[in-house]
Amino acid sequence: MNSLPVSLFLDELPALLSLIGELVKIESPSTDKAAVDRLGKRIIRECQELGGEVQVFQQPLAGDHIRCCWGKGPAGILLLSHMDTVFDLGTLEKLPFRQVDQKLWGPGVLDMKSSLALLFRVLRMFKQKGAWPVGPVTALFTSDEETGSLTSRQLIETEARQAAVVFTLEPALTNGALKTARKGTGDIEIHVKGVASHAGIDHEKGRNAIEELAHHILAAQRLTAYERGTTVNVGVINGGTRSNVVPEEAHALIDFRVTQMDEAGRLEQWANQLTPVIAGTHLTAKFDLNRPPMPRDAIMGRTFEKAQAIGRELGLHLAEGSTGGGSDANFVAPLGIPVLDGLGAVGDGAHSDREFVWVDSLPERAALLAALLVNW
Repeated sequence: MNSLPVSLFLDELPALLSLIGELVKIESPSTDKAAVDRLGKRIIRECQELGGEVQVFQQPLAGDHIRCCWGKGPAGILLLSHMDTVFDLGTLEKLPFRQVDQKLWGPGVLDMKSSLALLFRVLRMFKQKGAWPVGPVTALFTSDEETGSLTSRQLIETEARQAAVVFTLEPALTNGALKTARKGTGDIEIHVKGVASHAGIDHEKGRNAIEELAHHILAAQRLTAYERGTTVNVGVINGGTRSNVVPEEAHALIDFRVTQMDEAGRLEQWANQLTPVIAGTHLTAKFDLNRPPMPRDAIMGRTFEKAQAIGRELGLHLAEGSTGGGSDANFVAPLGIPVLDGLGAVGDGAHSDREFVWVDSLPERAALLAALLVNW
């Protein structure tokens, strides 16, 4: 097996840490196109220095997506990563990039600035050692993964259909395991229209939209079925204007996670059949499955076993696990394309001020990614 040893990436650790710091300091919240595009320009520069063929997919509202190719032809390797984070501009002032003992801290350091840096340092090492992968390699850097990949999904699926395997550089599970199963994710929005009236003088003439919504909130919560891996969470509710007015409108946003498509069908049927409980009110429900489930099926099993064997040659023991969160790998799995997820950095606390990366895990993750790229 061709591989670059972990010790080689241990020597490269200072350069890797420096690049991680540089990327973290380019804040890139999904909702700020200009900010994401600033990071995109840095990524384009890195790709060009590595001899890649760069194409930019401009977006009017979201950040631009970037594709970089080394070699052409079908049956290559596709690398999926995203540039956006969940942290607003200015977070860096409160949570600066820093290393404390064996932990790297900073907004987006785990999800997924460290993974971007890992990829570029691995590719630079290939260039330095003359050990570039034989087949075509394509890296796709998207701008809106954290907000549902609404503008990038079609591009992801198009690129995946041309690949032999897809490597997703999302963070690993907290123990370093790859993610071989993910839940599908989606939302149900319920909007209720009632009749406003004076709460003291004309109470009986009103139709309380919040009261109507409450019936469906409780029913939605009861849709959770742990034994099937389904969770339903009413996460946002709002309605009314003042306490002395019978509320005319109310709204709920419901998150759901499913391991099976038939469970998504059950929830969709529930949403489509909602009817008012209180006469005189009107309601609408909108069902949206954003990401389909990524099950651990036979294809996933074979893909993981191959990665495990490659890791074993490096002296690494790869574990696997599942997660309730979604990623762009959820779009790839239903296509029947082999996909490995969680190949990025190891840490904990993603999307919070506790987000960190284990420094001593980085050389191993770099060596693993390199080995997968040259041996697949």
